[in-house]
Amino acid sequence: MIKGIGLDITELARIQKAIQRNERILDRILTNQEKARYQTLTSQKRKAEFAAGRFAAKEAYAKARGTGLGRLGLQDIEVLPNAAGAPVLKAADQEAGEHIFLSITHSEAYAAAQVIITQGE
Repeated sequence: MIKGIGLDITELARIQKAIQRNERILDRILTNQEKARYQTLTSQKRKAEFAAGRFAAKEAYAKARGTGLGRLGLQDIEVLPNAAGAPVLKAADQEAGEHIFLSITHSEAYAAAQVIITQGE
């Protein structure tokens, strides 16, 4: 059974400008493990895509949950790759038996993410 669907789109330029103004924004957006992966990226464009994609994924999750980011913070949601490299989202408020499906995509100007939360088989 589908419990929630969320979608978010984020402008890469907005994230890139925020990072250029103050890199500490990354401490708000990314968990420590996400930040470690961010630091391994070599181009500024790829770094902006990564940060914007994670931000969009976390926003999409909050929308799918129906709570927005007020009750759950960005640090309570983490997106890391599985063995095949696909993004996997884990959240502090994830309930037993829930499955979270995540897709992240990038274009020249945007990062977008969709989250679907299901319960049961």
